Amino acid sequence: VQLVESGGGLVQAGGSLKLSCAASGSTFTIDVMGWYRQAPGKRRELVASIHSGDGSTDYADSVKGRFTISRDNAKSTTYLLMNSLKPEDTAVYYCNARRTVISDREYQFDYWGQGTQVAVSS
Repeated sequence: VQLVESGGGLVQAGGSLKLSCAASGSTFTIDVMGWYRQAPGKRRELVASIHSGDGSTDYADSVKGRFTISRDNAKSTTYLLMNSLKPEDTAVYYCNARRTVISDREYQFDYWGQGTQVAVSS
């Protein structure tokens, strides 16, 4: 699975950005698509995820009500719409695809994009 992100940039506080993640390869094996972010000096954190089966979504508390994750199955593309952006949203945003294989136990395989920078000015 290969992932390519786009859509990052510089925006003023209160503005919006929409990130895209185009997947290619064995996309039918993906169970969950997610967006993570990593700010300088901080650990990478999960921002939002969407399950391939039922389309259910999860969000970090810090972005609930502001960010929306969605997908276009026909285009194998996952989106992250970010509204009401804050300076603390500044980070490199990474697209993630997770595949789970169950044999003797559960194995998880993670695929990552190259990241896209989001900078929010105050």
